[in-house]
Amino acid sequence: MSNPNPDRLEAARQALAQAEQVARADQPRPESHEPSSSGSSDRRAGRGRQGNASEGLSPGQQARQIVLRQLAVGPRTRHQLATKLADKDIPNDAAKSVLDRMTEVGLIDDEAFAHMFVRSQVDSRGLAPMALRHELRKKGVSDDLISLAVGEVEPDDQRATAQALVDKKLRTMHGLERVVQTRRLAGLLARKGYPAGLSYEVIREAIDALPPGASL
Repeated sequence: MSNPNPDRLEAARQALAQAEQVARADQPRPESHEPSSSGSSDRRAGRGRQGNASEGLSPGQQARQIVLRQLAVGPRTRHQLATKLADKDIPNDAAKSVLDRMTEVGLIDDEAFAHMFVRSQVDSRGLAPMALRHELRKKGVSDDLISLAVGEVEPDDQRATAQALVDKKLRTMHGLERVVQTRRLAGLLARKGYPAGLSYEVIREAIDALPPGASL
């Protein structure tokens, strides 16, 4: 699979690392307390202070804090972050202003997110283009950006990944009837988003290559 836009991807990674540092700096520092017999009361009071840490901040400051903390956990699309801000009752104008600014400085980059998502999900889960498109749509990525990112997956790469999935699964299916092996493998590839034609071709080749007795 090709690796387009290396400068954009690296810039996104650096921006996310910076976001993590900023988010950590924004975290309220825990206060130290002398031990007392009312330890449980102190703990409850501490939780109350932490829960009110955002009090006194403007909606824009709250939105910025929420977005940076989300990005510190991992990359997010603009849609995901907008949904999170709405869940926190951040006013639309404040949310839009912060999201626009974060997009301007590169902390939010749906194109870079889509490319990184495709590469990671192919490598870790063996997802095919159909499943990748579905997952990216759920995260709010536009169809144009989805097409660009999923276009990274070459036909030969897709076939090789399907073969690797089938070979791995077959190692746990020795002695089963061929029809059972075929059905289970077809279900596996279907869940990963592989087209039926490619799936059955790869499955047939893999089962035919098994040593005698590996399938009935």
